[in-house]
Parts: sequence; C-alpha cells; structure tokens
Amino acid sequence: MNPAWIEPDWPAPAGVRALSTLRSGGVSAAPYASLNLGGHVGDAPEAVAENRRVLAAAAGLPSEPVWLAQVHGMEVVDLDAVGHEGISGSPRPADAAFTRRTGRVCAILTADCLPILLAADSGDLVAAAHAGWRGLASSVIEATVRALGVEPARLMAWLGPAIGPQHFEVGPEVREALLQGDLGAQDAFVPNARGRFMADLTVLARRRLAALGVSRVYGGGHCTFGDSERYFSHRRDGVTGRQATLIWLESAQPDLHCNSNELQCKN
Repeated sequence: MNPAWIEPDWPAPAGVRALSTLRSGGVSAAPYASLNLGGHVGDAPEAVAENRRVLAAAAGLPSEPVWLAQVHGMEVVDLDAVGHEGISGSPRPADAAFTRRTGRVCAILTADCLPILLAADSGDLVAAAHAGWRGLASSVIEATVRALGVEPARLMAWLGPAIGPQHFEVGPEVREALLQGDLGAQDAFVPNARGRFMADLTVLARRRLAALGVSRVYGGGHCTFGDSERYFSHRRDGVTGRQATLIWLESAQPDLHCNSNELQCKN
C-alpha cells in the first residue's frame, strides 16, 4: 500500500509544494498503524524510519523533512540559518520553521493540534507552525508571522487537519488562557452540560491571523478525532501515531533529486 495524503486547496504560487499525510500506507503496527511519522511516541524506530523513507519516495521530497522537537511553545526556526549538522542532527525544540531555500522541507507533526502552513505571494518563502491550544496561547502564530519579515498581507495560510469543535472539550482555565490573547474570541467556545466548553481551534487561528493582517486563510475542514480511518488522534486514542504536514519550495534545477535510500538531497 502506498502512503496517502491530502494536498492544500489554496492558490499558492508556482513552486510551493505542500501535503498533509493520512494514517494509511505505512508499516507501523497498532496502535501506530500504519503511517506513523512521529519518532517520539513509542513506535519501533525502524518502522518510523521506513514510513519516512516511503513517504519521501512517493511524494518526491527533495530532502529529509526537518523534524522539530515540538514543545507547544513559540520558538521559530529559520532553516536557512541552520547548518547541515543542525538539520541532520537531533531535532531542535521549536514549534515552527520557515525557509526561503529550495529543497528544504518544513515539517509539523500532529495528532489533534492544528498544523498551519504559510506561503508568500512572491513564491520564495514558506513556513509551517504547530498550533494546539498551548501554542495558540503562547502566540506561536504571531511569532511565526513576525519571524517571516514580510507584510502579512502578502501571506496566505492553510489550516490542516485538527480536532474539531464537536470533540474538543476544554476547561474554563484553557478558555481564559486563550481569551487573554484575543478578548473577542468568546464565540469560539460553546458551553456544554458539564460546565466546560467546546472549543474551535480553527476559529481561534483564523481570528489571530486576521488580527495580524493575514486575510487569505484556507482549509480547516478536516477533523482528526471524528475520522479514525484517516487520522491519528491523541485525544481519541491516547497512545497513537502522528501525521505530518509538510511544505517546501521546488528547485528550478532539473538535476536535483532525492535518494530514497539515504534521504539526502544531491546535485
């Protein structure tokens, strides 16, 4: 079985490539079945390595994605300022990354949190951010847009698969933490019979992007919790795998290719 993914439905410039994986098409056994791409969740390392290898080959990735050690914070990595050792070594603690260089793949791992992709109109800048409720409260969206150094009006965003508002229950303390950064976001929380709230991550993200000046926002319609056939969900399953959302710039060089065995990008 081949690895499966969806591609963003957005008017990104030519040369911007992106995908968000589904859970099928890999070799991992339950509870990580089958295309688990997270190396930190207890899955067999050789299974994760094989899943990453087959994804790279099937998707034609120009290089190994730069996997981050996501910590639900607001650290943003400029992949162009990181040397080869920093890219190929241990994952760096961060929750967003960006690049202007062709052939470098920004990657976010999720299993309910919201992956956000950004691309500039100029077609020479892309970014990916990991935005669960902690990341939203920590202002990871604001930090990412600020780090890109371009006018927000020149950016477009795509919201990937995440837990939907029918399934994302939070307590009053989480609601308060999120409202501190956006006092007008009360409509993103619906009270339930348990004295808690059903929260909408995509509404919260859209509001924050709009406040920054990013008005072109797409996606946001895929619920990880409600679709066990297609997505991993930590809140639904507890121990589970991770899907990946990737974005990169295609190279104009015709001789650039990916060695699927070594996952190295070569000229």
